[in-house]
Amino acid sequence: MDRNLKTVLEVNGEGVELNRFAGQFLALTVLGADSSLKGGEDIRDLELALKQGSVTITVNGGDLPLTPFPEGIIANTITGLVSSLKGIGRIDSLKIKIRAQ
Repeated sequence: MDRNLKTVLEVNGEGVELNRFAGQFLALTVLGADSSLKGGEDIRDLELALKQGSVTITVNGGDLPLTPFPEGIIANTITGLVSSLKGIGRIDSLKIKIRAQ
């Protein structure tokens, strides 16, 4: 995936504004985790949704299957990263969209 990335974050259905550092850090963290999974190669477009600890990932329009182990690691890593952002309280759900520009 190109390093010129557009990252959109929603927490509990509300958009969260990201500065360049936070957006790139979040995108590269998600891409790093997902690119190591089967079907996560050559990512151009990615959407990650988390709700009540359950993670769904769509890569280039197709769903990426997850077993419980990577699902737990991704859920905990992303929740921890996003919860450290300014203004973020309790996270019931989140959605991250990453696209190469």
